[in-house]
Amino acid sequence: MRPLLVLAVRIIVSLGLLYLALRGIHLSAIQERLSGINVSWMALAVLATLVQIALGALRWREITERCDAPLSDLQAVRFCMIGAFFNQTLPSTIGGDAMRLWLVGRTGAGWRAATYSVLVDRAIGLIALAIIIVLSLPWSYSLIGDPNGRFALVLVDMAAICAGLGFLLFGRLSWRWLTHWWPIRHIHACAVIANRVLFDRRSGPKIAVLSLLVHVLAVVIAWCCVKAIAAPADFEQLFMLIPPIMLITMLPISIAGWGVREATMMVAFGYAGLVPADGTVVSLLFGAAYFIVGAIGGLVWILSAEKGSKIPAVVPDID
Repeated sequence: MRPLLVLAVRIIVSLGLLYLALRGIHLSAIQERLSGINVSWMALAVLATLVQIALGALRWREITERCDAPLSDLQAVRFCMIGAFFNQTLPSTIGGDAMRLWLVGRTGAGWRAATYSVLVDRAIGLIALAIIIVLSLPWSYSLIGDPNGRFALVLVDMAAICAGLGFLLFGRLSWRWLTHWWPIRHIHACAVIANRVLFDRRSGPKIAVLSLLVHVLAVVIAWCCVKAIAAPADFEQLFMLIPPIMLITMLPISIAGWGVREATMMVAFGYAGLVPADGTVVSLLFGAAYFIVGAIGGLVWILSAEKGSKIPAVVPDID
């Protein structure tokens, strides 16, 4: 009953935010933009999304090795494509992460190792995104003229970097009591693995480059959507705006980020002096690119050997 209630709330949140994003926009303006879509640019957006997932899968594969749950490159890409499908059908990115966890657990690596690999992958992605946002803050701050927008940007930046650095610092602690309380001991174990992965001479640089490319490709996808509707927005402007938007979209309060992304991008475009309606349309196309890739992931799932296995209703206990 509770999962259905949470799902219902997230659907309501998505629909409500979509309504707010579209409320002040004339539907004729959206139709005009959508009717003139350049299909070639949208195809490039889908291609960039596929590359982004592949690079994310390679990063995850590096992490699974340190979690004693090694995967091949092909397995990692296949599992991430299946996860992309469930991202579009279940709340936020939690559905995709749960599927990746389940798929790795079935390889014999164990549920704890599988869980740690997914959690550490998410944490490292968040840390990399926070670093990008903070490093670009001087330019993004000057891009946004509205005081409220500047305050929100700085607040999001500081919250993200403090969470990331706090997580890594937590992994440096060696107090004995950290291993006694659940789930603190599991969070601490993930933080220890994250430190080990990031500060290793072999894996660290590779993880850093892959993480940077994953987030840059999110900007490329948005830029392809901008070019598809010939909106007046430069790549540099998008590089300042998209990372904070992606950070906010990661909040597990909607379905696949729908609604949150549209409302946030509309507001961000307005703060940056761009056309808010273009932000909404770009966000819709951005989501459409991920939806198409998710559909491809659905085909991968249908054709996979794992489809015949029973998916557990809950994540197995890793205590």
